[in-house]
Amino acid sequence: MRNTPGSGWSHLVRPVRKSDFTERLSPDERFEFESLRTFSDYPPATILFVEQQGPDNVLFLLTGQVKLSMNSSAGRRKILGVACPGETLGLASAFSGSPYDITAETVSPCMIASIERERFLRFLKRHPPAYVNVARELCLECARACEQVRRLALTITASEKLVRFLLEQCVVAQQTKRGARLFCGLTHTEIGECIGVARETVTRRFSDFRSRELLESRGSTLSFPIAERWRAMPVFSKAMIAAHLGSANDGFVALEAMA
Repeated sequence: MRNTPGSGWSHLVRPVRKSDFTERLSPDERFEFESLRTFSDYPPATILFVEQQGPDNVLFLLTGQVKLSMNSSAGRRKILGVACPGETLGLASAFSGSPYDITAETVSPCMIASIERERFLRFLKRHPPAYVNVARELCLECARACEQVRRLALTITASEKLVRFLLEQCVVAQQTKRGARLFCGLTHTEIGECIGVARETVTRRFSDFRSRELLESRGSTLSFPIAERWRAMPVFSKAMIAAHLGSANDGFVALEAMA
């Protein structure tokens, strides 16, 4: 891990999500906010924080992916989702002072900016407009939680659960002439934990998609057409596919999968 105080890496950061925490801040407020951040590199499989740990930092994911999970009292793990560049980690706990209620672990090399909790809270007190950004981030967390409930409780078939998961990942994909590309650092077991099905079911669904030519497999790259074959699936409307995959009609979505 490498730490770099200040904002020396700001020119390298290209968050996928258009909005960021500095939105609506004045130039002076933004400069002060940037000066509070410390930048770090993390390898895969690094634990950033765990459940019941006291909050000491607010984390801003700049590159890479972070797996978010929760454990039951019996030790059973449930993967809630994958955080992507542009997302804020641990904000609710840092703001409320309550222990983290989830565990965050990197699944790919990550660059993360962090601010100590007390310095972050003092910044908010000095600059009340920043509370609007806190409210927006907390609303996004709530929306992601609602989507997770929808995927687990309101989605009927394993195929629909898996496709919804893939489409959600495609929101942050890199757009190319052939469609979109993204890295998905979850195994079949972890995807199963995320969507509430067994690993064997995930593997069978991928095999089924390939046999129906909905998926193409090239080593660790999975590709599927985003045109009529997917739009023809009865559980997905054209509007839903377009919302997740963009306007390309005959391209392919490539998922760099660790299966």
